Amino acid sequence: MFNVKNLSYQYPKSKGNTIDGIDFEIKEGEIFGFLGPSGAGKSTTQKVLIKLLPNYQGEIEYKGKSLASYHDEFYEDIGVSFEMPISFSKLTAMENLAFFKKLYKNTVDVEPLLKRVGLWEDRNKKAGEYSKGMKIRLNFVRALINNPKMLFLDEPTNGLDPVNARIMKDMVLEFKQQGGTVFLTSHIMSDIEQLCDRVAFIVDGKLKEIDSPRNLKLKYGKRSVKIEYKEAGNLISKEFSMEEIKQPEFCQLLQSKEVETIHSGETTLEEIFIKVTGVGLNG
Repeated sequence: MFNVKNLSYQYPKSKGNTIDGIDFEIKEGEIFGFLGPSGAGKSTTQKVLIKLLPNYQGEIEYKGKSLASYHDEFYEDIGVSFEMPISFSKLTAMENLAFFKKLYKNTVDVEPLLKRVGLWEDRNKKAGEYSKGMKIRLNFVRALINNPKMLFLDEPTNGLDPVNARIMKDMVLEFKQQGGTVFLTSHIMSDIEQLCDRVAFIVDGKLKEIDSPRNLKLKYGKRSVKIEYKEAGNLISKEFSMEEIKQPEFCQLLQSKEVETIHSGETTLEEIFIKVTGVGLNG
């Protein structure tokens, strides 16, 4: 869907580039995660890709054509859900969606979407009376009203309870299964792990890693297995390399001891984030 080459962007009053010569592609039908600490260039990259920031350096192709060559027809293709929900507070949810529908040639029936995210009963309530979580869900529905081919989601589940976050993630996966493509930024690593086919890490405007979550875990994790077992009332922990688990000692331990837990040395995306970026998740 997108092919980005040597992309740089500098804000007018900034001394240096916020994005500094990055290259990546977003394949059709994939969920592409874009991760990094605050101020690393995530939001700027997204704004460039959705044509909010035009004066960039480098090349961007959307579906094989220069992004700059697209006009209003580009916005028919994409749906955007910003981190901060945008709605008219004095209008109801239905009035908000009716307004945004008028911006597009093709739109969908919002009733099934509002029911899915649990807002149908509150459809005639003013958006200003919505909680933060309700506004986020309304924002997500708005991103889908033009039946987009490409979704840009910025922290889509931030502020949602686990049930509504799960519903939202299921809808994103269904969008992908129906042929859609997603550009996703989030600080919630479980979302990235559950949703993304590939992830990119941006630090100080430069890309440090691009790969699948699985490959990154193999690269940064330990090839080992840790076993905790009881012996004479004591809890004992022992670690075996992947080569050692083929040896008799490992099998004998499993058969003869009261094993309580077995863990692989696989790392988490949260640990990878900290290693790659050099900062904590709150950046």
